[in-house]
Amino acid sequence: MEHRSVLLQESIDSLNIREDGIYVDGTLGRAGHSSEILKRLTSGHLYCFDIDQEAIEKSDIILKKISDNYTIIKANFVFIKDRLNQLGVEKVDGILLDIGVSSPQFDDPERGFSYRYDSRLDMRMDQSQSLDAYKVINEYEFNELVRILRNYGEEKFAKEIARAIEKERTLAPIETTGQLVDIIKSALPARVLRKKGHPAKQSFQALRIEVNNELENLKIATEKALELLKPRGRCAIITFHSLEDEIVKKIFKEAALPPVTDKRIPLKADEIPQSEYQLVNKKVITASKEELDENRRAQSAKLRVIERR
Repeated sequence: MEHRSVLLQESIDSLNIREDGIYVDGTLGRAGHSSEILKRLTSGHLYCFDIDQEAIEKSDIILKKISDNYTIIKANFVFIKDRLNQLGVEKVDGILLDIGVSSPQFDDPERGFSYRYDSRLDMRMDQSQSLDAYKVINEYEFNELVRILRNYGEEKFAKEIARAIEKERTLAPIETTGQLVDIIKSALPARVLRKKGHPAKQSFQALRIEVNNELENLKIATEKALELLKPRGRCAIITFHSLEDEIVKKIFKEAALPPVTDKRIPLKADEIPQSEYQLVNKKVITASKEELDENRRAQSAKLRVIERR
């Protein structure tokens, strides 16, 4: 399946790109967003982050055809500030984060992200890390499994699924995504199995988040991104489920709040302190009907943008 970057035009437009600016794509993937940023730069520079070596190699080929004004950094975007500072970059004009698993990762059976293929339990975005879905499923205690399924998958039947996993792995290790799907199905009531949508979707989401520490990384990276922005610099973040969106929404909202002042002290209009950041879009941006018709994966995508004053 051809990779299509979600909310491509909306996110690029929201960055308000200057041709001499410094920009960061914290989630390089297959260079969909990076390519469009790079095309708009003349004397500017683009820094790209990714932990997936395969994605880095393929994207490097794509970007080389456009310009040499880019640097790829093999690191999780959680280290965005540290790694840029090491390269002498203290402030930037724009940052884009496209959160979640890219289509090529989902569509590669060997990566073990999808319940649509029967493959080894993996789900690592960074193939060099030791923690994978196999370890979580076979080594985590019952209460930890319940916590993950409930908190990260918002799974109502977390206890039942965790109990079924615990029971099955006493007989033999749970090796594949296909085995896990069957176990999840066995733990769910018939009325749930009859509902629209795959019964393993929430559990697989929960596993992926745990394996890659996605929510904590997003929180840290968003805070670091705001610190990196120059005045008039913008940060645009695309999320794909409510847990991610709530983190971004909360951090952006708090950043845009003006400093607390003593209401007993009278202040003129020009003396009232302003917030350091302002929301570019108060209402979240979602995919157009045209994009949804072409790419069903855009259905849950939400874009939020903030600017430093």
